[in-house]
Amino acid sequence: MGNREALLAGAKRCLYEKGYGRTTARDIASASGVSLAAIGYHYGSKDALMNTALIEATGDWGDALGAALADPAYAQVGPEERFVLSWDRVLETFVEHRGLWTAQLEMVAQIEHIPELKASLGAAQRMARLGLAALFQGRTEVPDDETELARGIFYQALLAGLAVQWLAAPDQVPSGRDLFRGLQVVAGSVLGPQESVG
Repeated sequence: MGNREALLAGAKRCLYEKGYGRTTARDIASASGVSLAAIGYHYGSKDALMNTALIEATGDWGDALGAALADPAYAQVGPEERFVLSWDRVLETFVEHRGLWTAQLEMVAQIEHIPELKASLGAAQRMARLGLAALFQGRTEVPDDETELARGIFYQALLAGLAVQWLAAPDQVPSGRDLFRGLQVVAGSVLGPQESVG
């Protein structure tokens, strides 16, 4: 592993352990076993390295979720049970990736002061939403169309809200079954009984 890769791995480790804002350049250098000057040489600044680490860590979480949702047992169940099982799996990934979700919320609170990260996350929204639509359908990709985008927007909103609830009170977070029941109730009140889910 070269210095660039070691710095990125060290920054991701710091992101999980110390958070986005509390990580210093010295923390990263220490965690990576690379000199402090190498951060500027390879990434330009500590902030640029932390932004890259956050994006990479989010991708790692997406890979972990994709693996969890690729369970062959899903092929044997209907849409309702797939929805329930999928969101239960999401909750399991929160435990393993708690540091990432803490850092993401911390970063969102500071995003107005990090214009380059705000621009990069904004530019990636459409692809992130389509990626979530694919993940929750057990597919590697979905068409780039408005139906799949709408599906991804719903999943992204549900995911972000669930992450906040889990971080605030893990013992009170809704299960996949609770989320499905909420979906039924909301769909029934918005769409009417003939168009509602379930």
